[in-house]
Amino acid sequence: MIDIGTLLTVFALIFVSELPDKTAIASLVLGTRFPLRWVFAGVGAAFAVHVVIAVAAGHLLTLLPHRAVETVVGLLFLLGAFLIWREGSEDDEMLAAEESADEAEVADVPANASFWKVASVGFGVIFIGEWGDLTQIMTANLAARYEDPLSVGIGAVLGLWGVALTAMLFGRTLLRILPMKIITRVAAAVMVVLAVVTLVGAIRG
Repeated sequence: MIDIGTLLTVFALIFVSELPDKTAIASLVLGTRFPLRWVFAGVGAAFAVHVVIAVAAGHLLTLLPHRAVETVVGLLFLLGAFLIWREGSEDDEMLAAEESADEAEVADVPANASFWKVASVGFGVIFIGEWGDLTQIMTANLAARYEDPLSVGIGAVLGLWGVALTAMLFGRTLLRILPMKIITRVAAAVMVVLAVVTLVGAIRG
């Protein structure tokens, strides 16, 4: 049974966490060079695979004693707050450098490449880039926190897909008008609150 509240909470946290991420920039670059549906097929598949892996890792955490799970989850929320705060501190020059690096990575792919070539490039860029990423850590953490793999998995996938589509459709405009630092600060604060609540729960047993 899907818990809509859990799904929406996970969606919001993952969406905001992924917005300033390097893989969002990669989606932007790919979306400006190739047909959007081809790029999204590869990017979306890579995100889905990572969510399955992360949810499975989070489920393994639930096999630990309850207090140990709460402690690990709380500490991971603090780590997530630190990582998203750091990512939100990147200036325009750093974002431009990341975009240039992504453009160089796909420069060898011809503009008339086939669907499978474009989709495989999109899959490869995201699949490699997401390992050990903030959203992967957060997804595993949320899976352990809520013990509802289906709701967490769907929420995380939709959040990641939402960021990818937003980057492809509105990326450069979004980067100009959206106060990314404010969004990441709010997200970091929410994660700190979740960390405190979780750690207090672990202390109380």
